Amino acid sequence: MTKRNKFYKDGIRFECQGEGKCCITRGRYGYVYLSFNDRRRLAAHFVTSTAEFTSRYAEKEDGLYQLKYADKDCPFMKDNRCAVYDARPWQCRTWPFWPENMSKTVWEGEVASYCPGVGKGRLYFAEEIELIIAKKRDVSGCRLESDPPDR
Repeated sequence: MTKRNKFYKDGIRFECQGEGKCCITRGRYGYVYLSFNDRRRLAAHFVTSTAEFTSRYAEKEDGLYQLKYADKDCPFMKDNRCAVYDARPWQCRTWPFWPENMSKTVWEGEVASYCPGVGKGRLYFAEEIELIIAKKRDVSGCRLESDPPDR
């Protein structure tokens, strides 16, 4: 697809509103993958070692670490808000600019229809969105060891 055909060619305004709607699984988004840096950052947040954090909150499947949780959409949701927002994983930091969200149909039907941050805040230029998407694809889940700039 060429840049002129992308619905976000003029950029997208987005600013997290902290409502936690993106943290609630809607069937197909059920995993939060964790890079080493994610686990290290979260461990520092909880003032524990990376190994202890990993043992308590993560599980490894198909070579990738992911948050483990049985009853909730995310173990760090408290009162429908992210209790670890400043330390949140890379996957969460890059929402809503995930490859699977970046078609006009999905964006309008699934993302913009329930995410209150769409259309608010700063403008993310198409090139910036493409960099986020490329990194997401490169890491095949979250093998990334360096994080994107904080948003």
